[in-house]
Amino acid sequence: MAMKSRAASAFVMFDVIYADGTRSSNRKVPASALGGLEGDEPARGIIEAQDREIAAASGRPRSDVSSITRTPPRPANDPAGPERKPKGKR
Repeated sequence: MAMKSRAASAFVMFDVIYADGTRSSNRKVPASALGGLEGDEPARGIIEAQDREIAAASGRPRSDVSSITRTPPRPANDPAGPERKPKGKR
């Protein structure tokens, strides 16, 4: 059986800022939808479509998307991120 290509199932994460000032982090967009001449612009349409689906299910509409940026990658040596505090007795 052939192995599934990582590129076909990979996602790109985006941080979204809405017109009312709220922020939504780590929104997933399929990597296959990005990269052409438009760059990351198709991500806006995909995220807005996701917001419409969520609003229909929850009954609470989202504000308009003000801006989107790629989520910065986490450091390779710390998968939990820089905010993680060590556990244990002091």
